[in-house]
Formats: sequence, C-alpha cells, structure tokens
Amino acid sequence: MATREERSPLAPTIIIGTLFFIFGFVTWLNGPLITFVKLAFDLDTDAKAFLVTTAFYLSYFFLALPSAWILERTGMKKGMALGLSVMAAGAFAFGTFATARHYPGALAGLFIIGSGLSLLQCASNPYISILGPIESAAQRISLMGICNKTAGIISPLVIGSTVLSGVDIIEQQVRNAADPQTREALLNEFAAKVHAPYMVMAGMLALLALWILRSPLPEIRASEVNVQVRSESAPRERTSIFQFPHLWLGVLCLFLYVGVEVMAGDAIGTYGRGFDLPVGQTKYFTTLTMIAMLLGYVAGMFAIPRFITQAQGLTISAVLGVVFTACAWLSTGYVSVGFVAALGLANALMWPVIWPLAIAGLGRFTEKGSALLVMGIAGGALIPRLFATLKEQLPFQTVFLCIMAPCYLYILYYSLRGHRIGQPER
Repeated sequence: MATREERSPLAPTIIIGTLFFIFGFVTWLNGPLITFVKLAFDLDTDAKAFLVTTAFYLSYFFLALPSAWILERTGMKKGMALGLSVMAAGAFAFGTFATARHYPGALAGLFIIGSGLSLLQCASNPYISILGPIESAAQRISLMGICNKTAGIISPLVIGSTVLSGVDIIEQQVRNAADPQTREALLNEFAAKVHAPYMVMAGMLALLALWILRSPLPEIRASEVNVQVRSESAPRERTSIFQFPHLWLGVLCLFLYVGVEVMAGDAIGTYGRGFDLPVGQTKYFTTLTMIAMLLGYVAGMFAIPRFITQAQGLTISAVLGVVFTACAWLSTGYVSVGFVAALGLANALMWPVIWPLAIAGLGRFTEKGSALLVMGIAGGALIPRLFATLKEQLPFQTVFLCIMAPCYLYILYYSLRGHRIGQPER
C-alpha cells in the first residue's frame, strides 16, 4: 500500500472538495429558508423562523461525539457515505413535511440533514487538514472553502428563483386574502413549491453516497500523521484530551466563529428587512456574503503560508470583523447591509485557520478533538437565535453590534495567544 508521501493527493482532494461543495449548498439554503418558513408556516415572529438555524446547527452539538464513535468503527470512507445517506433522508423528510406545512416535522428534517453533515464534517475536516503538512492546512482548507462558498453563492439563487419566486406578490396576496380558506389555499400552494427541489436533492445525495463508496479515497490514520511535537517544555506524551488547552480554547473560538458566520450569511436578510428593504431583494443577500467569503478564500489560498502564517491570517480576519461590524452599526440601509456582507471577507479565513490550529499535535486524539470542534458548530444555532430574540425588544443594529463585536475580539485573542497555550515552542 502506498504511503501518504507516495500517494497523489489529487484524487482525495477532488473527492473532499465535492463534499465541501455539498456542505455549502445545503448549509447556505438556511438563509432563504428563514424567509420561506416565515411565510409558508404563517409565523408571526422572526424568532420562530430562526428555529431553522437552531434545529440545523444544534444537530452538530448532539451528533458530533457519536459521529466520532461511528467513524472509529466504519473508517472515514464508509462514514462519509453514511453521512450522505442520512442527509438524503433528512432532505426527503423536510420536503415532505414542509409541503404538508407541518413545522415540527420540517424542523426534524433539518435536524436530520445537520446530523448527516456532522458525520461528514467530523471526517472531512481533519482529513484535509492532515492530508499534507499541518502548517499549510489553511491553504488546503481555503481551497475547500472555495468549493463550499461557490455552492453557497449558487444555492440562494436556486431557491430564490424557484421556491421564492414572486414571494413579494404571494406575501401581498396572503395579506389581502378575502377569507381564511383563500389564505390557506395560497399558503399551501406556496409551501408545495419546496417539494420538488428537496426530492431532487435527496436523490442526488443518495447517489453521491454510492459514489463515495466506490471512490479511490484512501484511509489516513491521524495517530500516525498528526503526532505531537516533543520538546523540553513537553517531554512526555499526553494521555488525555483535557491536556490540550489550545484545543478547548479553539472549540470556543469555532463556536463564536460559526455564530458570526451564520449571522453574516443567514441573518443578513432579516437584518436588511429591519430597514424595510423588500423581500424580493433580501432573499439574495446571502449570496453577497458568499461572494465576499469566496474572495477571502482565494486570498488565503495564495497568502498562507507564503506571505503570512495561519495565526496572522486569523488576526487580520478578526480585526476586519470588528471594523466591519462597527461600520454596519454606524450606517443604514444598503450601505449597512453592504458592511454585513463584507463580514464574509473577514470570516473567510477563520474556519481554515481555527481548525488546524486547534487540532495541531493531537495525535491519537485527533478524531475526538475534531468531534469537539464540530460540536462548536452549535454556535450557528444559538448566536443567531439570540439576535432574533433580542431584536424584538431592542434596536436591531445595537443588538447586532453587541453580539458580533465580543465574538470577534475573542477570535482575535485566540489568534494572538490562545492557540499557543499548552503548546511546545517550535
């Protein structure tokens, strides 16, 4: 069998890149889905509509550790195929229950989709991180991010031009309906528009699961390629996951990062509606954020590690996050929305950098450390939910500032100091 050094990384990179495209397409549907469920299920508050992100991202918290246990038994290849199969089941469930306008069932479908993604994330992120030198992992993950965010640009356009086509007119018709029966008929017709896209998605995910099983994706043992670096400051091999403080600080960092990423990507439509911008425009705002993130990934792929280190890239990103957040607070209308979209540029390098910094040197604990990081994705459930709840009582721009700025400041701390705590000097 070929060693990691002898084996060409091209085929595995293409396969994992395809999976990251799937991550992006499915994940960044959530922003437009918030608009969809609020109308289709006749919800009276944004907080109820934001249960979309709550259900989706909480699945990572509950399924991350079980995913690590599954991967230890199935291996990464079979585990990825299983994850795609679970996602297919979730897409089928969401399409079915959303068409029937059964909100708890639709949320359950999103939870199942997130569960499958949890399994895929637990396998693919450490895989691409240790496919080559850990010092250049951010470059490889940036390439994966380009696949992810390209899908993130496409998916809101797809759902916007199909499911949300003419949503302004439909919303007006529902508001002016002559009687409850007409109103219900309009809402039922609108909800049914989501059925075909999600059935197609379920079928494609099932086919991708079969493709992964038949693919030439090799197994990589983290315990052999992501070993701890020995030095006088760390003379003994560590025996517990609790002996890696940089990992635990990284979990919190990833939690906050995913929260601000979802705020900039999924909540941007709700943010724009705070200025009374038309729904026909706000449904595409997620695409603006994805374009900014794509630019950031391209920059990171060329800059790291050629011109800046991974940690320096995270520092620059965190500073930009603080600056763009302040500018969004100080402006209004489309200009303010533009600064929120620009947060995509600030956020782009965070995932590619936080992940390798947090798992560096974990050795045989890499899988468990990766599972803990995947649990941190739950930040995408809680932070936007906090925004949606608080903005009902307080000015939405002030709430946005008070949530986002502290998150970016902690990420700045992790880039400067946190990732080095407990690590041997190199």
